[in-house]
Formats: sequence, C-alpha cells, structure tokens
Amino acid sequence: MGDSDAVGPPLLSRRKRATVGRGSSVQPVNGRSAAARQSPVTVGAAGAGGAGGASMVEEAAKSEKRSRRNDMSERLSGCHKTQESLLSSSSGYNNYRGILNWCVVMLVLSNARLFLENLLRYGVLVDPIEVIALFLKDPHSWPAACLVIVSNVFILVALYTERQLSKSSFSEPVGFLVHCINMAVILTFPAAVILLVPSVTPVGGVFALGVYTILLLKLYSYKDVNMWCRELSSVKAKKLVRSMSCPTSQHFNRGDQMVCYPGNLTIRDMYYFVLAPTLCYELNFPRSPKIRMGFLLRRLSEMLFFTQMLVGLTQQWMIPVIASSMKPLEDMDLSLMTERLLRLAVPNHLLWLMFFYWFFHSSMNFTAELLCFGDREFYRDWWNSETVTYFWQNWNIPVHKWCLRHFYKPLLRRGFSKMISQSAVFFLSAFFHEYLLSVPLRMFRLWAFMGMMVQGS
Repeated sequence: MGDSDAVGPPLLSRRKRATVGRGSSVQPVNGRSAAARQSPVTVGAAGAGGAGGASMVEEAAKSEKRSRRNDMSERLSGCHKTQESLLSSSSGYNNYRGILNWCVVMLVLSNARLFLENLLRYGVLVDPIEVIALFLKDPHSWPAACLVIVSNVFILVALYTERQLSKSSFSEPVGFLVHCINMAVILTFPAAVILLVPSVTPVGGVFALGVYTILLLKLYSYKDVNMWCRELSSVKAKKLVRSMSCPTSQHFNRGDQMVCYPGNLTIRDMYYFVLAPTLCYELNFPRSPKIRMGFLLRRLSEMLFFTQMLVGLTQQWMIPVIASSMKPLEDMDLSLMTERLLRLAVPNHLLWLMFFYWFFHSSMNFTAELLCFGDREFYRDWWNSETVTYFWQNWNIPVHKWCLRHFYKPLLRRGFSKMISQSAVFFLSAFFHEYLLSVPLRMFRLWAFMGMMVQGS
C-alpha cells in the first residue's frame, strides 16, 4: 500500500499529461489561455515594433509640415534679383548660336529668292562649253599664256645674277642694279603688252599680271635672302642676326641634309621656290614626309567643283546685272546705280568667299602637297576680325609675311616710325590692287587704290 501510494501520484500525473497532449483544445489555466502566456522576449519585440511604427508616422508628419513651410516661404520670397539682360554686353553672355543659325536660314531663303528671280527673268545662262570654246578658239594666239611662258626669262636672269654675285664676278652695286632693272621690266612689260595688244581679255590680263606680281615679290625675297647670306659670311655682318633663311654649318649638328649658301643657287632650287606656295625664300623649307593621295584628290575635286561654281555664278548672276548697269552708269542715274550695286553685292560676296576657299585652301594645299611643302598656314581666322588691320594681317598670310619681312621691318630698321611704315605697307598694297584691276580693264579710275588707302587711314 505504501508503494502504491507512493507510485500512484506519478502515474496519475503521467496519464493527465497524456490526456492533455491528446486533447483537441487547450483548456485555460487560472483564467488565461496558452497564447496569452507568451515569453517575455516576444512581448518585448511586439512593443518595440509598435514604437517604431509610431515614430515613422511622426517623421512623416514633420516632413509634411516642413514641406508646407518651405512652400509658403517660396511663395513669400522675392522673384527678382539684380541682373543684366542677355543681349547687354555687361551680362557676359556670348552664346548666340541660335541667332546665327537663324541668320543663315534667312540668308539662304533670301538668296534662293534672288536666284529664282534671276532664273525667271533670264533663263539658264550657264554654259561651260562656251568657256572651254573661248580658250580653245585660237590656241596659237594666247597672249596671256605667252606672257606666262616669257616670265621664265626673268627667273633665269635673277638666278644668273646671284651666281655671279656669289663668285664675286659682279660687285654688290652692279648686282643690285641688275636686279632692279629685272624687276622693273617684270612690272612694266606685261602691263604694256596688255594695254597694246587688243586680243588680251580682262580675265587673261588679270591672270598674267597676277603671275608677274607673284614672281616680282618672290624674286625680291630671293635677292634679299641671298644678300643676307653673303653678309653673314663677311666680317661686316658679325652682329647681324638672321633666321634659318640662310643657315651656316654650325646649324647642322643634326643629321639632316640641308643646303648652305651658295649651294642653293641651282635651277632645281630656284624653280621649287617659284612653284612653292610662298613668297618668302629660304634655303631650307620645312618638308612633309610624303604625298597623301587622299588629301590630294580631295583638294583636286574641290578645285574642279569651285571652278565650275565660279564660272556658273558669273554667267548666271553677275554678267546680266553688269550688262543692265551700263545704261545707269552712262546716264549717271544715282538711284539706279545704287540699286544695281546692291544687286551685285550678294553674288559678289559669294564669289569672293568661293574664290578664297578655292585659292587659299584647295589650290595652295594641292600645290603644297605635290611639292611636300610643310608650312600650310596660308590664312588665319580673318572671319573673327574686329579691326581692319587684323583682317589684312590674317586673310593672306603669304603676302603678310612678305610685307613684314621685306618691307615693314626694313623700314623700322632704317629709323622710320611704325605709323609711317604701316602706311607705306598700305600704299604698296593699294598700288598692286589698282595695278591688277585697272590695267586688265584698261580703265584707270583709282577706285581700288583709294579704297585701300582709306582702310589704312
């Protein structure tokens, strides 16, 4: 009995636990369910989650209040500040690309209207066969071409004179006199032929005089540089400073094959300089490593295209307007003359721009590429000119370099002021502009000369 009493309660307790485990529901104990009897950790986590949600709601409410305050501040704040209009120079604004594009569109539209009006009034006047026939009509009587061929005589005279000077067969005064006579004949001989031979056309006359003018400037530079080389080799010129135009042997420390005076006095060297796209002579020009065929063909195609464009625009646009301007000029009708000049302004500018690209970019680069001539700076940014002086210094670099090297600086070294030297350069330029215009047209009015001198002043 004692054992059974002792064992009974544990067995009973085991049966109760088994019954509870097999039951379908959990009975409440002391008035609380099992779900309510959670662990302290679980209850703490639930409390923390509730506190986090409350803080997020509070933050959202604060953020909304701040946004409302900012919105009200923006409404109440001033919408003005001290600033300049964009088109004022003091604003510092300089991006006018949209206005430039608009101006280009207006320019294209206005020129298209003028060109269409020209076509409706005169019809199609472009005839390239007529131009070719003009040159092939009588190929045995081309006075302008004959003048260009004769120019070789003056080249050889200059070379012969320099050779004699290098051997001291001619004294310096005698050589200088021969050069002066040679260049004076270069200046006067083609002009006399053009004025005396009626078959020379204005176009042929301009071409021949242009060739002779270029040759005159080249031979003057050729004379000066060789004279500088002789001065450098003499005792009198120890303090004279010159560039690599006439180098001496100490300049040749590197392995380049360079020419020293008088080794430059050859026909090959002379004709290379005559054909090179420069007016300033040097014994050793910068050279490009090779001929780029792609570059050469692009420049050639540009030359052919713009040549046809120049001829076509002249036939279609310029000639009819010039023909219709003869009667107002004869009658001295100022209003009609002004109207005709304004009608010529647009095609004249187009032709000038095309000629600039054709000559200074396409033709001179084509020649430089053929001769492997390295210096291709034939023009600078003249389109950004703010002064007349800047324009004339940057639109024609070969002429500018020649004037600076052989005319302007020598005048300064002789004691002339900058103003007088600059005026002398403009005078020389005005003379050649009048020379190239008046002689072929056989009409001496000094218009080009006065136009250049006014710009110089």
